[in-house]
Amino acid sequence: MKDFIIPDDRDMGTPAREGAPVTLTIDGFDVTVPEGTSVMRAAAEAGISVPKLCATDSVEAFGSCRLCVVEIEGRRGTPSSCTTPVAPGMVVHTGSSKVRKIRRGVMELYISDHPLDCLTCSANGDCELQDMAGAVGLRDVRYTAPEGAPLDNHFEARDTSGENHRYLPKDDSNPYFTYDPSKCIVCSRCVRACEEVQGTFALTIEGRGFDSRVSAGNIFDDFLSSDCVSCGACVQACPTATLQEKSVIELGTPERSVVTTCAYCGVGCSFKAEMQGDTLVRMVPWKQGKANRGHSCVKGRFAYGYAHHQDRILNPMIRDRITDPWREVSWDEALSFAATRLRALQEKHGQKSIGVITSSRCTNEETYLVQKLTRAVFMNNNTDTCARVCHSPTGYGLGQTFGTSAGTQDFDSVEKTDVVIVIGANPTDGHPVFASRLKKRLRAGAKLIVIDPRRIDLVKSAHVEAAHHLPLRPGTNVAVVTALAHVIVTEKLYDEEFIRTRCDWDEFQAYAEFVADPRHSPEATEELTRVPAADLREAARLFATGGNGAIYYGLGVTEHSQGSTTVMGIANLAMLTGNIGRPGVGVNPLRGQNNVQGSCDMGSFPHELPGYRHVKLPEVRKIFEDAWGVTIDPEPGLRIPNMLDAAVDGTFKGLYCQGEDILQSDPDTKHVAAGLAAMECVIVHDLFLNETANYAHVFLPGSTFLEKDGTFTNAERRINRVRKVMAPLNGYADWEITQMLANAMLKESGGANWTYTHPSQIMDEIAATTPSFAGVTYGMLDEKGSVQWPCNEDHPDGTPLMHVDEFMRGKGRFIVTEYVATDEKTGPRFPLLLTTGRVLSQYNVGAQTRRTANSVWHGEDVLEIHPHDAENRGLNEGDWVKLASRSGETALRAHVTERVAPGVVYTTFHHPDTQANVVTTDFSDWATNCPEYKVTAVQVSASNGPSEWQEDYAAQAEMARRILPAAE
Repeated sequence: MKDFIIPDDRDMGTPAREGAPVTLTIDGFDVTVPEGTSVMRAAAEAGISVPKLCATDSVEAFGSCRLCVVEIEGRRGTPSSCTTPVAPGMVVHTGSSKVRKIRRGVMELYISDHPLDCLTCSANGDCELQDMAGAVGLRDVRYTAPEGAPLDNHFEARDTSGENHRYLPKDDSNPYFTYDPSKCIVCSRCVRACEEVQGTFALTIEGRGFDSRVSAGNIFDDFLSSDCVSCGACVQACPTATLQEKSVIELGTPERSVVTTCAYCGVGCSFKAEMQGDTLVRMVPWKQGKANRGHSCVKGRFAYGYAHHQDRILNPMIRDRITDPWREVSWDEALSFAATRLRALQEKHGQKSIGVITSSRCTNEETYLVQKLTRAVFMNNNTDTCARVCHSPTGYGLGQTFGTSAGTQDFDSVEKTDVVIVIGANPTDGHPVFASRLKKRLRAGAKLIVIDPRRIDLVKSAHVEAAHHLPLRPGTNVAVVTALAHVIVTEKLYDEEFIRTRCDWDEFQAYAEFVADPRHSPEATEELTRVPAADLREAARLFATGGNGAIYYGLGVTEHSQGSTTVMGIANLAMLTGNIGRPGVGVNPLRGQNNVQGSCDMGSFPHELPGYRHVKLPEVRKIFEDAWGVTIDPEPGLRIPNMLDAAVDGTFKGLYCQGEDILQSDPDTKHVAAGLAAMECVIVHDLFLNETANYAHVFLPGSTFLEKDGTFTNAERRINRVRKVMAPLNGYADWEITQMLANAMLKESGGANWTYTHPSQIMDEIAATTPSFAGVTYGMLDEKGSVQWPCNEDHPDGTPLMHVDEFMRGKGRFIVTEYVATDEKTGPRFPLLLTTGRVLSQYNVGAQTRRTANSVWHGEDVLEIHPHDAENRGLNEGDWVKLASRSGETALRAHVTERVAPGVVYTTFHHPDTQANVVTTDFSDWATNCPEYKVTAVQVSASNGPSEWQEDYAAQAEMARRILPAAE
């Protein structure tokens, strides 16, 4: 396979523009660029480099450094090329003696107030100031250092602590990068990146003249205590060593790079993994990445250290009983042990007594093999994935209304939207790179409607404020969405032409009659939802009449007993207003994990083969039977909740769980533990001894995304390449381990071995059997960078926008969305409602991020509680509190805040010592069994520390993780 060649990613100085072509002459060469392009970028397009310091193509031109001056025939003076737009017939000279002299003079002024310790500077070889000094031919500095500055080019200014006595000391507070004011040239690139790219507005320039410098906030703030979210945009923008990764300071300047895809959230950011030899030095967001466009968050940018964490298990382990200590063994012994046990269970308890759980963190190829393992080797359909507990209602709801279970847009679409509804999602914490793009659009004038019981950052933060916040009562999503539709229908704000053309008009008539009923009016539902009727009416009018309307939603929609109903209600809203099939509109699920979309695409559900085709269809089964040489069971298998129930009942006995920690992530922890304990062979395939591994008999060490080849599919259906950055520390990529397990099982039964030698062969099989992936190959992905499915003969370049001319199912389908209250009710014993979510610095169950420096921001899960509820219970900030429900209880510390409404409490589930899911119930979505994490009736009371259950759990976990010393 040919190597992937990184496309030209030079810094062009200023952003690209769109417009009519304009031709000008630069240094004797004719150049044609879009109208509005800067002279600097036009020169770069022609291969002519203009020196610059304050300019970079990730932010708008600033024109402060004056290093990029040029001469333009017919104009006086020497304008800066970064701020000067091109004009037809313009004649530009970039290298005249006049501009060369000016540039050298400007550079002298910069250097006169800058330490010249280049040989020992951490940015040596990667410093734009150093490069520009050479570019302008600076060989001497005529100016003396300002009074009070040390001699010898400032070398003697530094003592052994690294402090420069003329300047402020270094700020080492951030765990990932340093700030050295002595190196600052006040170009403002970091400030502008924080504003324009990230949208946090955490940085500013304070002081004047020689005293001016970057500030991270108030006088007592440092980079850790400030509003900085450590996205790395400022570090990437900095042209000197002022803002520098600590990894570069420690390891040195990287010398080569590999483009890969982040393994955290569903945005799917592309990164250049920059290497020195076989050592990863830093992760730099790749500006050719179509999902992130050169931006990143703290997790993807910096939190990759878990790959080398001391907790990582690198050798296979087995044990006969879960009360025994682990014993390290060879790969052959571990796989033989697992295969023998699984086959014995099938012989004793039946073919359907074992199953698999695929991973939303692993690649498409690896997930495809795991579901193939259960169907072609175990010979049943007992396969499920973590999407069961997050976005399975998306699959059902969008499949029923639109005909396909995926988002309709690409992330670029947000740049064309006029009105955005964010419902049940917290993008700034869960999908921060998308949130930055959204905030940029909001600052440009788009309007925002937030529907969430919690006051998330998007409701009001720096330079962004929602036009409407509808703080609904948890569990009333359907009532709120139907009330919005009621206003649109009764006030005749719907798009009749779109509905008649693109949807089933008779179904619309029935739906319109349903939502027009007065019982669905905002006034009638206000007491139930706690959303003021006037606010809801205004929000509905804004969405229906405000132009391009887009809806983005998350787990706050799906993780309810009516999750599928709410998804269908959201689809109804989009069809009502004609907001489907063009840029700036659509229905967009924000996927939680990096490959949730891909794990669903690959056939991880027990009733669907790859490509969302039901297993009962003989023509679909035949495709895979011919490819695999087996007979596929036409009966759907067990979902995760059914597996656990069957295990408790004694009929489900064995599980292969790859890359998921169901004991920490799934609801009703005690029931999950009981199910796992009842199984006779649990195989955990993961990086660490996670919580599920407490009940495992076989542990197969996994590989990180840095150690494998493959693909991820993000929330916008974008298939991105994952490329191996380093060799697997455990010896094998995850797809190889699954293949070895399959072959060990087939050896027992005399079946034919699997013989894949590279993940590209697995993708070829996916393409040959799955219509939406028919045109996907590694070669095509290397050529195009990425592509969005469907990608086939009809769509050879992929499909950025879905349902453009017609819906995948033909006519869009309006579905009645009757509100049905959850069976989980508050009462005297449990008067509060608990809802759960995530924070920016941590990810999912925290297995990765807890093993990085990200824990400095969120070292424990806390319970957010409103001051009114806290006062009624005599609770103060930081107090230990008991959180109890009908299912169980746990203890954690209180955080008193008005971000939650009275009667609502909120916590995260990132830390296993809290085990927040011990209190969540087993209620679930009526269509998909997606758990109702977001509505749990609880009581909160004072406590003096961890609960008895937590102490017992910790003791059991410690016993379960004992590892016998390796035999000498």
